[in-house]
Amino acid sequence: MAITIFGTALSGIWLLLAAALAIFIVWKAGKLVFKIIFGVISNTILGFVTLFLANVFFGITIPFSTPVIISTAIFGLGGVGTIIILQFFGIVV
Repeated sequence: MAITIFGTALSGIWLLLAAALAIFIVWKAGKLVFKIIFGVISNTILGFVTLFLANVFFGITIPFSTPVIISTAIFGLGGVGTIIILQFFGIVV
């Protein structure tokens, strides 16, 4: 039984190689997507925990406005650090 792909009949070992290549590509793409999603989620959690701790324990009053939430969600600890530095200079975000 032959399967036709792009006008070329694949059978036997070539069909197995094509299937293995497709599985390999999907596996690598899935790992990359998972790595990116895991990084964004961990940055978001660490950022919000740090922002909460800075508000509660250090007495920094950073309001949870839209720019603060977006920068914390995207950049994590770096976003929180930038917001805290801006807060010290008197720039309210």
